[in-house]
Amino acid sequence: MYVSHLQLADYRSYESVHLQLAPGISTFVGPNGQGKTNLVEAIGYVASLGSHRVASDSPLVRKDAERAIVRAAIVKDDRQAVVELEINPGKANRARLNRAPATRPREVLGVLRTVLFAPEDLALVKGDPGERRRFLDDLLVARTPRLAGVRSDYERVLKQRNALLKSASAQFFKRGEPDLSTLEVWNEHLAVAGAELLTARLGLVAELQPLAAKAYGELTTAGGPPVLQYRSSAAGPDEHPPLDREQLAAMLREALAENRVQELQRGVSLVGPHRDDLHLRLDELPAKGYASQGESWSYALALRLAGFELLRADGDDPVLLLDDVFAELDAERRSRLAEHVRHAEQVLVSAAVAEDIPPELQGARFRVAEGSVERE
Repeated sequence: MYVSHLQLADYRSYESVHLQLAPGISTFVGPNGQGKTNLVEAIGYVASLGSHRVASDSPLVRKDAERAIVRAAIVKDDRQAVVELEINPGKANRARLNRAPATRPREVLGVLRTVLFAPEDLALVKGDPGERRRFLDDLLVARTPRLAGVRSDYERVLKQRNALLKSASAQFFKRGEPDLSTLEVWNEHLAVAGAELLTARLGLVAELQPLAAKAYGELTTAGGPPVLQYRSSAAGPDEHPPLDREQLAAMLREALAENRVQELQRGVSLVGPHRDDLHLRLDELPAKGYASQGESWSYALALRLAGFELLRADGDDPVLLLDDVFAELDAERRSRLAEHVRHAEQVLVSAAVAEDIPPELQGARFRVAEGSVERE
């Protein structure tokens, strides 16, 4: 699998750009602020319908433009598919696959699969639980696109349930009688949708564990071994959640019942996959707060490499996107990461300084400057 063409219109800093790409290694080199990351981000957006840099779509549209267009041609098994995405801030985005309109943008998920390495990855280790939940869910959707619908259903249920709890909480503090007639209905929806999402996450963590441990050991000799442990908000701190979906749904129902008063007082859902975390341990200590900067980087890279190996095992190499990541690494980690990824079918690298790119990743080079991209 590889991207053969990328075309952008009014995306970020680009009024218009059209790139022809090939399998193997391609590098985008230029000073900071010239648009290198925008190219990598756009390809990642085709794969995930999201940006690794911002939470909303508005910043993706060039200033004073109404919408942005991202069009990518993807080659797989000598067959080409063209995905076109129209990004409309404040409105529904649109998608086309081989010129045919998609009912929903998420119908194009799975056409392109990518694994992205970026400076933001350090947040996987040092950041909030939401960063690690997103890592798991994005990888789940990349492997099984239908889970995008499961995640969307869960978020819809959560939004409705939170709205009900917020309203009920206001009545609760006014010593009124809150209307909870529909709460049990939303509890059941949350338990069912949450159990499906939980089942997928727990299975994924079990698959990631040996791959992350192997990758970490190959990246560095410092610390280890890494241990991944999923912590559910519905289970006790020392409990391991069951793997069976029905058992997980029952666990969520019980936890919702136990937290009913607290939720009414606070007006928000306190139980469910949206409150869970992936605990990362190193040398039997929490990586967050105890791991050094170098160990944290190795851990984050190991998680990405484990995701790459899972996607590769499914049958196709995902496109690897390395966004200015080498500037953050010492020489040893640069070399070891490059050795890991250089045999992938397509590797796209961005860097401010050409010297930051390891010799193992020299290939086609594009110069990025002042809104233009030129092949050298």
